[in-house]
Amino acid sequence: MTTIEIKDASGKKAGSADLAATVFGIEPNMTVMHTVVRSQRAAWRQGTSNTLTRGQVRGGGKKPWRQKGTGRARQGTIRAPQWAGGGTVFGPHPRSYAFRVNNKEVKLAMRSALSAKLADGELVVVKDFEFEKPSTKAAVAAMKALGLEGRVALVIADDAVNTYLSFRNIPKVNIIPVSDINTYELIDNKKLVVTADALKYIEEVLA
Repeated sequence: MTTIEIKDASGKKAGSADLAATVFGIEPNMTVMHTVVRSQRAAWRQGTSNTLTRGQVRGGGKKPWRQKGTGRARQGTIRAPQWAGGGTVFGPHPRSYAFRVNNKEVKLAMRSALSAKLADGELVVVKDFEFEKPSTKAAVAAMKALGLEGRVALVIADDAVNTYLSFRNIPKVNIIPVSDINTYELIDNKKLVVTADALKYIEEVLA
């Protein structure tokens, strides 16, 4: 079991937390992480690309010239693929790119991402931000006190409305309600910041 320091919004030590070794202390499985991230990104693809086949292109109902006697190759329609403006062969059509990944692999990938973040010193645990009302100014001050720069992923409790409203307008800060955490967003950042309440939820779900 690993112990990590908990900081408050001013950057000072506010306690410590024991991290579950089964969640934050495993050997990251890069293969599973890669598979899960590919699955997420594939599911986000719209898949709306479309081309027309020779049967869908407008026009071309008349045979361009008679079958024999012209000296030219036989043609049945000017909408055949070899004609300019004709149909497309084996072109894309609307479809889903999503593919399924087992739930065990999804959880293993998240545990691997969290363990990698801790090992790289990119995990920060913060005591819950106690904003009495939404304040972007206070959120910026908290980030500065915590020494957070660049791309930051902030995992908060689902009911931390004031925290969400305070951080949402800050560039390069990705706010993630704890029930929506996923492998891609856990690793797509320079620092991963987790509030104390969110940390408990993560360990309950992934342990």
